[in-house]
Amino acid sequence: MSADFLVEIGTEELPPKALLSLSEAFRDEILAQLSERELTFGEVTSYAAPRRLALCIKALDEQTPTQEIIAWGPPVNVAFKDGQPTRAAEAFASKNGIAIDELSSKVENDGKQDKLCHRATQAGEATESLLGTIVEKALAALPIPKRMRWGARREEFVRPVHWVLMLLGDRVVPAKVLGLDAGQQTRGHRFHAPAAITIDSPSSYAEQLRSAYVIADFSERRELIRKGVTIAAKEAGGNAVIDDSLLDEVTALNEWPIPLVGRFEERFLQVPPEALISSMKEHQKYFHAVDAEDNLLPLFITVANIESRDPAQVVDGNERVIRPRLSDAAFFYDTDRKTSLESRRDALKSIVFQAQLGTLYDKTERVARLAESLAGSTGADPKLAARAAQLCKSDLVSEMVGEFDDLQGIMGRYYAVNDGEHAEVAEALLEQYLPRFAGDQLPQTATGATLAIADRLDTLVGIFGIGQPPTGSRDPFALRRASLGVLRILVEKKLDLDLRTALTLAASAHDLPSIKTGSDKVVEQVLTYMVDRFRAWYEDESIPVEVFLSVAARQLSNPLDIHLRVQAVNAFNQLPEAQALAAANKRVSNILTKQDTAFNNTAIDNTLLNDPAEQVLAKTLVELSNQVKPLLKTRDYTDALKKLASLREPVDRFFDDVMVMVDDVAVRNNRLVLLQQLRELFLEVADISLLVPAK
Repeated sequence: MSADFLVEIGTEELPPKALLSLSEAFRDEILAQLSERELTFGEVTSYAAPRRLALCIKALDEQTPTQEIIAWGPPVNVAFKDGQPTRAAEAFASKNGIAIDELSSKVENDGKQDKLCHRATQAGEATESLLGTIVEKALAALPIPKRMRWGARREEFVRPVHWVLMLLGDRVVPAKVLGLDAGQQTRGHRFHAPAAITIDSPSSYAEQLRSAYVIADFSERRELIRKGVTIAAKEAGGNAVIDDSLLDEVTALNEWPIPLVGRFEERFLQVPPEALISSMKEHQKYFHAVDAEDNLLPLFITVANIESRDPAQVVDGNERVIRPRLSDAAFFYDTDRKTSLESRRDALKSIVFQAQLGTLYDKTERVARLAESLAGSTGADPKLAARAAQLCKSDLVSEMVGEFDDLQGIMGRYYAVNDGEHAEVAEALLEQYLPRFAGDQLPQTATGATLAIADRLDTLVGIFGIGQPPTGSRDPFALRRASLGVLRILVEKKLDLDLRTALTLAASAHDLPSIKTGSDKVVEQVLTYMVDRFRAWYEDESIPVEVFLSVAARQLSNPLDIHLRVQAVNAFNQLPEAQALAAANKRVSNILTKQDTAFNNTAIDNTLLNDPAEQVLAKTLVELSNQVKPLLKTRDYTDALKKLASLREPVDRFFDDVMVMVDDVAVRNNRLVLLQQLRELFLEVADISLLVPAK
């Protein structure tokens, strides 16, 4: 037997930015508990609106499965003495409700020895009796940073709870949740349909709420808003720009969304569009619109949570609200342009970057020296790189960024242009923050790339230098993101820069003794941490971890070079010869590791090559070495490994026909030299012995 199950938690307006995650967690927690009890069910639908979290589960089992209970008792030699039950047997019988004279028939072998064993069948529980506890546990497990109480109640939740609806089929589930008795009633829209509504069945829930001006399905509301905003903008002569995070937030604020178009004075378009957009988005939750050339239009789309009889009044109210917001942005912009970025630098002396690492002014000085030093490797003009670094934090003390912190860098670029700074310096002030997240665009200018690298390396060296590296749960300075940002810039822009050298320069710019005196240790710590970020990068690209480890074993410090090697080894790993050669390299490595003598840079004595197989291998190694070395110089590792793949046959033949560890010391050592040269040739790219899967 099965029935549809519906649960709804009715609340005050839930936090809009958390609504979707709360809904998903509520669903996942309930389903996990149902699965733990081996209850089967059909289609699952989550509902999330400003005043409700709900879940509808089709065809839920009305009873948990019947279970066989197996209770093992003491071994037979402990349970019986001289054919009579012992106290241990009697205790087992009492615990399991077995008559003493039945014990002799309760003996089974557990695979090791004969023991007392009682098997019984336990009937399933009624699902209805479990649902209250399941819902309570699911609510308690929700990711709520701070819970609240209301009135004189002791129960806690993210917002006050006013009703609980729980139906199994057409029956109310007799349960108490968060101190409230579950019932059959819900509430419609706060203004359009505030009266109580009796839900007939789980299947009628969504439509009954719709008739009460509530679209309960989050994804349905989101698409309605997306389409409505798009259409409204087109009708007003523009194209709506819909940010997904803003769309989710607006969806969480509305039960009955009605898009409306408002306008603002064109004079505000003299303010940078990013500032206007930030003001509309952050303060008012408005969507903006652009023309065919992506220029900002003097209009906005708001989403009302009410179907007004006079929409013009709603629009007028929103226009009156946005006007002072945009006026503030215009005032900030006009005020900021009266003071140059250079003049603002002194204000940075009073802003602490990190207590032990000094102020933001100190940071700009260090980054300027580092950027100037790195310019030779990045193709930037050293003077422009240093100038950009000096000005890179000045916009943080501007009025505009003080009000809209998401405009840092953006306003720096505008103000640099206003100050007459070099165009590439101005662009770098924005590009220093790129990439901001996975998949984000990279700096386009050499100056911007140099500043972005220098700023991140300074932070990495500084934070590691004071002994505060990130942990599994804490990364307050976003060092993981900083590391990946540097790697992406170097790899994707093909910048040939050695990280160890760059980190050493970054360490030398610090005045803190713990960094200067221990710079080698700090540099190696940071270098290891940064190169390890490649591991997650390649996992995302479905490159086997063994491929990365084979290159990491070379302990290289040039990200571009590392990346080229990883790509080459990954291509080699897919060749039919790869596993055989990897296994041969592992065998060679094991043989050489056991020797007391190192055979590096030792020449082969051709007169001691007695076996045709070793003669062929030696000749092939010389020929391939001559072909591969030019490829290695140009970092064409892919072609180099393709050529080395031809070693499979001579290597296999060598190990089939030749005994390495012969009694003749000279012959043995000569063969070990041959193997050493084989290994060194592959090690020019990577340690491919690590491609052999671990057993």
